[in-house]
Amino acid sequence: MNESANYDESLVGNLPLPELLICADGTRVNDSTHWISQRRSEILSLFESQLYGKAPSTKLAISRQVVSTDTSALNGLATRQEIHIYVGDDKNGTRVDLQLYTPKKTAHPVPLFLGCNFNGNHAVDPDPKIPINHRWMRNTVDEKSVVNHYATESSRGSESSRWPLETIIRKGFAVATFYYGDVEPDHADGWKSGIRGELLNLGGSKDFEPDSWGAVAAWAWGLSRALDYLATDPAIDSERVAVIGHSRLGKAALWAGAMDTRFAMVISNNSGAGGISLARRHFGESISDLNENFPHWFCGNYKSYNNCPEKLPVDMHQLAALIAPRPLYIASAEEDLWADPRGEFLAGKYAEQVYTLFGKAGLGVSEWPSVNNPVGEFIGYHIRSGKHDVTTYDWHQFIQFATKHFRKS
Repeated sequence: MNESANYDESLVGNLPLPELLICADGTRVNDSTHWISQRRSEILSLFESQLYGKAPSTKLAISRQVVSTDTSALNGLATRQEIHIYVGDDKNGTRVDLQLYTPKKTAHPVPLFLGCNFNGNHAVDPDPKIPINHRWMRNTVDEKSVVNHYATESSRGSESSRWPLETIIRKGFAVATFYYGDVEPDHADGWKSGIRGELLNLGGSKDFEPDSWGAVAAWAWGLSRALDYLATDPAIDSERVAVIGHSRLGKAALWAGAMDTRFAMVISNNSGAGGISLARRHFGESISDLNENFPHWFCGNYKSYNNCPEKLPVDMHQLAALIAPRPLYIASAEEDLWADPRGEFLAGKYAEQVYTLFGKAGLGVSEWPSVNNPVGEFIGYHIRSGKHDVTTYDWHQFIQFATKHFRKS
């Protein structure tokens, strides 16, 4: 965390946001048809070229294989499957290990939460039958779960508090997750052994175009490939899949939802800068902080805005608007000032005007709500007490929000 970051609301400034409903040709968007036919694609293109980067048009063969099935997972509540998703013509390239939990006592097909995890499928659930992921990982703070960038036996279940699987299953939802490093390891040279290097065929030479995709876009690409598989599973209602992510993976979930409208709902948990918080607010993490600490996350063009966010042709209220008219949930944490909780709320608030075009109610409040007081209809929001994390409280709100909207659909 940058010690020089601003946390004083009086010093935030008041930089004007890019127009949401004014097209590049100067025309104003007055209805949902105009938004879909013109303005949405303009904004999406700007996010591609200036922030997340463009995925190449190269198409690789995708094959899938169910490698294990456990019909008594989670104390008999669920069936757990491990599915290997292979990218390329052989099985020596990128492989995503998708872990799928489906409730046993619920009529099928069921809605589902899909998200990447940080430390491998074995960290989500301590079940000893789940294979430990042996790919590169970021070292953990305890210096025991992940040592020298590889998971140890002590990492089993280390992320389970962020994935209350039994609670989700009992509410009638399926859950699918995979380790984000399966798609690309999270370090500056991770592209060499990830999907970006494979698709771009760079042969070990880092020769990215300024608008070529970064790691966040690669992780988002992986979420769509997981959805491809889920659409083939008769136990899953592929029209009721919510993509969810926390922190950097919240950024990936947002971009996946913007790019792939098959996702019926998007959930951003503490996604902060480069995610849902407004870039033009001088508060917490900045564009320069992102690009200095994580130069591989975004496209090269994004670095040109390090010290001049006012020149960025988009801001994150427009990213939120790209989800419309689908339900969007934004979650903040009171002590997570680095992510700028107020800036996360404001992005949802300013996106309301696009939801209005579709006749959908947004947050329904004019002021930032108090702590632990969820608000909203098609844009949901809460700021909870506590730090940067995913908690049982967060999941309670996500499940309620998804239940409300998926039952209506």
